[in-house]
Amino acid sequence: MDRLKTIQCEKAHADIFKFDNGTEVTEYHAMLHVDDATLTFQEQLQAMLQAYDTLVEDELRGARCVFKRYFISDAANQEDDVAAADMTDCAKSIIQQPPLDGTKLALWVYLMTGVQTGIGKSGLYEVRHGDYRHLWNGGCHNLAANSEYQTRLLFNEYNLQLIEEGCTLKDNCIRTWFFVNDVDLNYGGVVRARNQYFFTQGLTSKTHFIASTGIGGRQADPNVLAQMDNYAVAGIDKEQVSFLYAPTHLNRTSDYGVSFERGTMVDYQDRRQVFISGTASINNKGEIVYPKDIRKQTHRMWENVEALLAEADCTMEDVGVMVVYLRDTADYQVVSRLFAERFKGKPYVIVHAPVCRPGWLIEMECMAVRKTHHPQYKAF
Repeated sequence: MDRLKTIQCEKAHADIFKFDNGTEVTEYHAMLHVDDATLTFQEQLQAMLQAYDTLVEDELRGARCVFKRYFISDAANQEDDVAAADMTDCAKSIIQQPPLDGTKLALWVYLMTGVQTGIGKSGLYEVRHGDYRHLWNGGCHNLAANSEYQTRLLFNEYNLQLIEEGCTLKDNCIRTWFFVNDVDLNYGGVVRARNQYFFTQGLTSKTHFIASTGIGGRQADPNVLAQMDNYAVAGIDKEQVSFLYAPTHLNRTSDYGVSFERGTMVDYQDRRQVFISGTASINNKGEIVYPKDIRKQTHRMWENVEALLAEADCTMEDVGVMVVYLRDTADYQVVSRLFAERFKGKPYVIVHAPVCRPGWLIEMECMAVRKTHHPQYKAF
């Protein structure tokens, strides 16, 4: 299979990225899209599930699903149906972030060959290979009184899970995602809780933070104000993890009172993985670049992402999956055309999800991987 490939199924299609460096573990990202927006939700869901089954039975035979995220248009009416219909054994996230192509759902799937999977003793989903255990989790939430308390409790519960796995938040957590119900109102509470909790765990501007996306998104229950997905690696040494800053283009997030890394790279013997946080049209003074201009903001966003990737000796060619967030649905046609022209066949989805600062019209995140040789480390 080529590095990029599109598989057409009966009523849906999948754009697939493949990373194969000749070792035991091949990585795949697939973004599945429904072809007919006039189908009912149940028909679209069945088309999606059938397309996924076709992939894993044919093109991706032998690959194990590690993580899934469903992007749905109406959580109150769809979330339970998705959870009941998809019985795949993997970490799973379902979030209301409507796909802007007019369909009711899209699906990001991350798969690997040559690994063993199962539920760890802490409840985290465990992907084992060699000396490493990759720990994934999706859909974490609670019903505490406000977004600050909910986030604090999410971190506390997650930290206890990591401790049970012989890990710590500081040394082993690589990536988090926060989906905030009414982000303009509730993001401040998420930020306060994260800042305070990180400080208690030795995560400061003088040590490091964690790559993250904080973005609008909601569950079926409107009382859930913050949902968290997360990823950690057990068995990793701190020397394998580095952080990306791109100071010519971006400032430190701590400059404006938040605590996440712009990007994180993890080196193994045979590959480098790169996790780029939610990135918008910003400069190295923390200012919004090109206010109210979606075209120019998109190009500046790409430039910022490329600067971060370059720090990891990567390019957009190494990117396996992208998620693009728009505040205003009316910008979809412009942004869709820009992405289609530049990234034909690349797995990505464009969804409706307001960014944490109203002036940012667009944000994107991505994951990248490239072949490396670091004999001092164990293979992925």
